[in-house]
Amino acid sequence: MSEAIPTDIKAVKAELADLRKKIRYHNNRYYNEDNPEITDYEYDQLMLRLKKLEGAYPELITQNSPTQLVGGEARRSAGVLVKHDVPMLSLQDVFSKEEIYSFVENLQGELENPEFVVEEKIDGLSLALRYENGELALAVTRGDGLVQGEDVTANARVIKDVKQKLKEPLPYFEIRGEVYMEKAAFEAVNDRQELLGLKPFANPRNCAAGTLRQLDSRITKERKLSMFAFNLQRAEGREFATHTEAYAFMKKQGIKVIHSYKVCRTAEEAWQAIEAIGENRGNLPYDIDGAVVKLNNLADREKLGATSKVPRWAIAYKYPPEEKETVVRSIELSVGRTGRITPTAVFDPVRLCGTKVERATLHNQDFIDSLDVRIGDTVRVYKSGEIIPKVKEVVKEKRPDGAVPFLIGNECPVCGAEAVREADTADIKCQNPSCPAQLENHILNFVGRNAMDIKGFGEAAVKALIEQGYLRNIADIYHLFEHRDELIAKGLVGKEKNTDKLLAAIEESKKNDPQRLVTGLGISGIGRAAAKELMTAFGSLEKLSEASEEELLAVPDMGEISAKAIRSFFGAESNRAVLKELEAAGVNFMQEQPDQAGNELVGKTFVITGTLPTLGRKECAGLIEAHGGKVTGSVSKKTNYLVAGEAAGSKLAKAQELGIAILTEEELRQMLQ
Repeated sequence: MSEAIPTDIKAVKAELADLRKKIRYHNNRYYNEDNPEITDYEYDQLMLRLKKLEGAYPELITQNSPTQLVGGEARRSAGVLVKHDVPMLSLQDVFSKEEIYSFVENLQGELENPEFVVEEKIDGLSLALRYENGELALAVTRGDGLVQGEDVTANARVIKDVKQKLKEPLPYFEIRGEVYMEKAAFEAVNDRQELLGLKPFANPRNCAAGTLRQLDSRITKERKLSMFAFNLQRAEGREFATHTEAYAFMKKQGIKVIHSYKVCRTAEEAWQAIEAIGENRGNLPYDIDGAVVKLNNLADREKLGATSKVPRWAIAYKYPPEEKETVVRSIELSVGRTGRITPTAVFDPVRLCGTKVERATLHNQDFIDSLDVRIGDTVRVYKSGEIIPKVKEVVKEKRPDGAVPFLIGNECPVCGAEAVREADTADIKCQNPSCPAQLENHILNFVGRNAMDIKGFGEAAVKALIEQGYLRNIADIYHLFEHRDELIAKGLVGKEKNTDKLLAAIEESKKNDPQRLVTGLGISGIGRAAAKELMTAFGSLEKLSEASEEELLAVPDMGEISAKAIRSFFGAESNRAVLKELEAAGVNFMQEQPDQAGNELVGKTFVITGTLPTLGRKECAGLIEAHGGKVTGSVSKKTNYLVAGEAAGSKLAKAQELGIAILTEEELRQMLQ
């Protein structure tokens, strides 16, 4: 599935139609008929190919394309609490071989020939799935563990590992599992976060937890969560004697359970199974945070019961972090897609958690200074969360003579432009948006829907134009028409028709409101909302570029960090040169001031949520702004009014909690009369 992208539009359309037909067929086999014909990998390859083609030809994306559809709908409410049918307790943690032996031997003294099951402890988020007459009826998070959890059924339905229908329809069947994110999926999400200029997630567990609680299940599906079942909670219509018997039944239903579990009869067997899991944990595609030892016999579990916090029939063993000494040979500097310079220690290879490790991030200058890491130092390294290599400390007594403190400096290691430490942060960033290390992301942001919205400018076209030397900065976009015949001959953005469509879209974008241009400039911390406030305040890009830090701070919701970032951006000679080119090309720098219908809402801040009777959210926002009001996306103490429609959700709950006035659409209209 790694074929090149066709340049013939007929061939592209034919392949798109074929891919969409195949994917719809296999979706039906998987979700509706519960009888897939191809592996997950083969399915993923089809979907990847479709996404690649649509990325190269976005004008050919259709509303009913499999890439635009999801298995569930956006949730209409958040925070809906559901009472637990069976408590979802946590496990007691232990950290030594002696504690394992004590647990096993104590139960051997209480029970007759007990069996134990040892299995991986997945680092994720607990979820209970309830099936009624074989159909998935409810998915509930752990919540408080005892009384209630949150209903996340809509999101659970779009997790591929969650079965929608069982082959044997028991009247009631509840299981508990762990929702998690594989390492590859986590890296893909964080790559996306960085592309969008958003904060990356700290670890897969946090990302999985946040994703499962998303209001929009399209985001949940896009992030590719996974799930293992690890316990039978309750069943009606069939008796199960043991944990492993319940696992066997789940497997027959197509439910994915914890793999590589082992039945043990002695403390030594249990310990050996724990050690085997520990030795292999570095080779797993997901994170584990320990191993679980649990009784196999379900009647014995019932007999032992639980304390107020944990079951007495299971414990969790936590592996100690493995540490090794090695020598730092160099510190490399890399520039990310947002311009942030990241130092990485390169050291003599060591094996940790079953894999070879020879690099670890040093994060920033503050981190380097706090540990006093120098080239030539002996350091102790370990794996955080069993996967991410980290430097723990420097072995100062082994420091070689002549080792000097390391400084990142104030020059970009890629393009040589000025690098500046952002105020109140530890980040040092390259100030040149045309830096090769961040150019692709910068251009994609500039042409994207939230910025200049140039249709037909997909990722494949941007990459090709950069590689061929046609794009060295965003101003070069407006010189592409000069190379029309070359572009058509090389097929970099398609044949004649597609090339002309793109060039026409570029020309049309010159008329955009300059707030779109400001969004596309890639100024740190300045998104659509901030760009709109800035252009409302200053009216033109020229005035904005000349604004002092004090004038910027007078703009609503503008903080010191953002104000400094704006001044730094317009103060860079390379950026001023690009802006001159954009202005010379005819890109609009003047904000058209909207007609003010009234001033009834001046000084008032609104948030809009839910489905209104007659107005869309954009229409409602426009109405408020036309009367002098301000519209923001989140509820806070600064919010004066929440305009709420049907299925208002969490914003309504927060507004009520803060004592903010709630308006219907009709009440808003009455305020304007």
